Amino acid sequence: MHVRPSPTPASDRPRSPAAQFATTDRLSDYWRFYWAVAEAQISRWLPATPSRLLDLSGPDFQGTSRAVAAGHDVVTLLPSVDAARRWPLTLVNGRAAVVPRPARRGRLRHVVGDSAFLRSFAEGSFDGVIADNRVLSRHLATEGSVAEVARVLRPGGRALLCVDSVVLGMALLAEQDYWPELSHAPSADVLLVPWPDGSITRCFTAEQLTELVTDSGMELEWIRPRTVLSASTVEMMLARDPRSMSRLVEMEMHAAESDDYVGVHLIASVVKPS
Repeated sequence: MHVRPSPTPASDRPRSPAAQFATTDRLSDYWRFYWAVAEAQISRWLPATPSRLLDLSGPDFQGTSRAVAAGHDVVTLLPSVDAARRWPLTLVNGRAAVVPRPARRGRLRHVVGDSAFLRSFAEGSFDGVIADNRVLSRHLATEGSVAEVARVLRPGGRALLCVDSVVLGMALLAEQDYWPELSHAPSADVLLVPWPDGSITRCFTAEQLTELVTDSGMELEWIRPRTVLSASTVEMMLARDPRSMSRLVEMEMHAAESDDYVGVHLIASVVKPS
């Protein structure tokens, strides 16, 4: 008698690239690691002296509180009044995380507007711009968005940019059986990828992101993957030792620079020439 095998429980099935990276699950081990790395990168990127920053990263971005706590005044662009964020209470070993207070705590101001068009702000209004959380990949005409970032920066001002990489785009195309499109993806000048939720994202190689920056009149300081460690590696190590998160983040921060085909997201630091 033939017995059909029992279906594999959903919790035990390997997650696809779409399930892993197209939806942020802030409670999963990998995404907790991802955002811990992002906050560490933001902290190291922030200016050394109190500055005026523009945050385009959206209401669910977790790095803005770091800038405010470090003494910077931050203007956060939100899609609507209802999107004004409420900072969650973070617990570490059962206690609220303690952030050292600077001599001057920064101010946070919410402004409703379109992060692709910054016409409400005058030229040279900000010392720095944070365009994290994949916001530039959601703006398919990314050239115009980066040109606006350059316009509102003062001479000598810096910006932190985050985009989807081609490696993520190719994984999503393969999962959705876009094989003809996948074959042309590595050589495409512009790679637009449909996501499972129906949205479209624009994916970049390191070379394309560099060209985007230089065409806007800014200069590239550095570019690297957001994370080098794979999701499976992070989850395996945290399953073995849940207390290893800080060591994993430190490993990531000290990882050697890798090419853009390692990480699913690229981050870049750029400067507007004086």
